[in-house]
Amino acid sequence: MEDLSRHVDNFLFRTISSVCSDLGLDAYVIGGFVRDLLLHRKSKDIDIVVIGSGLEAAKHVAMKLGKGTEARYYGQFGTAMISHKGWSIEFVGARKESYKLFSRKPEVEDGSLQDDQNRRDFTINALAISLNTYDFGLLLDPFNGLRDLELKIIRTPLDPDITYSDDPLRMMRAVRFATQLGFRIEQSSYEAIVRNRNRIRIVSAERIADELNKIILADVPSVGFKLLFDTGLLHVIFPEMAALQGVESINGKSHKDNFYHTLEVLDNLAGMSDDLWLRWSAILHDIAKPPTKKYDPEAGWTFHGHEFRGARMVPRIFKQLRLPQNDRMKFVQKMVLLHLRPIVLAQEVVTDSAIRRLLFDAGDDIDDLMTLCEADITSKNEYKVKKYRDNFRLVREKLKEIEAKDRIRNWQPPVSGEIIMEVFGLRPGKEVGLIKNAIREAILDGIIGNNFDEAYGLMKKHGLELGLSIVREPEQPPVIKSNGPVPI
Repeated sequence: MEDLSRHVDNFLFRTISSVCSDLGLDAYVIGGFVRDLLLHRKSKDIDIVVIGSGLEAAKHVAMKLGKGTEARYYGQFGTAMISHKGWSIEFVGARKESYKLFSRKPEVEDGSLQDDQNRRDFTINALAISLNTYDFGLLLDPFNGLRDLELKIIRTPLDPDITYSDDPLRMMRAVRFATQLGFRIEQSSYEAIVRNRNRIRIVSAERIADELNKIILADVPSVGFKLLFDTGLLHVIFPEMAALQGVESINGKSHKDNFYHTLEVLDNLAGMSDDLWLRWSAILHDIAKPPTKKYDPEAGWTFHGHEFRGARMVPRIFKQLRLPQNDRMKFVQKMVLLHLRPIVLAQEVVTDSAIRRLLFDAGDDIDDLMTLCEADITSKNEYKVKKYRDNFRLVREKLKEIEAKDRIRNWQPPVSGEIIMEVFGLRPGKEVGLIKNAIREAILDGIIGNNFDEAYGLMKKHGLELGLSIVREPEQPPVIKSNGPVPI
């Protein structure tokens, strides 16, 4: 047994040790903190398992730690959470668990340290360090978790079929840890995931989404998605993404595998941004290619309108995966809808009008959109990659130039609907919409400037053409302010 006392010889762990000794309770640090300590990864989350009442131990520890300590107690679960100087410490009594076939909620009873280690998901999470005065700092490793850490293996402590069948979320966790740590799922454990993949259906979508998001936020998220696909889990939890896989050929013409292309885009983006929702945009940017795929004898394979159909699919997918139905979903929807626009601009002569329209439609999200589009360059042809990147650089420069000149980002028309109604004595209706649309299009096309005087003049012209009469001139035209410099 290895002595790790030097790693836990500090005020916090000595306090827990002292309190539990006074109470006649044995206590151990267990799980992720121990794993991360041995992997030299920083962690502020500590799990303490107590042989006896975890609640009682937590209350006395909180009192001993004193000022600056917050504690929450959950009597119905027999757990407690203490926050102290940036540390989160969870206390729980050692447990023994048993499961029923159609539920992942176990029946729980008091148990020993061995019982508690037996119920852990993986050998690397069953490692424990004693906080008892008689063997303080001793590593307790009944399943050779230390060896698995050295070999970089994800393995279950007990029979993997039982482990995964009891709590199917552990299959997602296996993939997540393999992705985050760069480990390999041990063969028998991997095969058990394949056999038990349909058991994931009894797990709530919220818990699955939580693990999925952690995979997406990994340094190389494609590792996790390949594992999810190869084990069959992805087909169950996210069939729309699994449907991207495959290549079809007709008359010698093939399209690329959109699943593996999506993973390339995701990995590219992961190297540029750690924004979860921008990474979700990468995952969903081509999600509608399967239902829009068609073969044209002359053009080959086409996916016309996949950006529009993909944007319509986003709310349903977010609802299905229990992802937030709010501005984050709308952001992803916008990214999917617009992801082809900068690519088209990078392929042809860029007009001021096209840039204005892109700025108008993307608003403050233009920078994220450009990042997504640059991540979408996955060609193996170095000449093409260089050409696209050079063209994107020109597009970015043009975006800065047009924004500085025309102030289109987050643009509000210089003449509002209220002014139109006041001048012509109108109520809300078709004429107001026609005039507003004419002003917007004229500004975006560069026919008039983005200012009140020119917009007001065009308003009067179109109003008269529609047979309207001016009944009142506004006393004071609004001042149009610049949005300031643009970091595109």
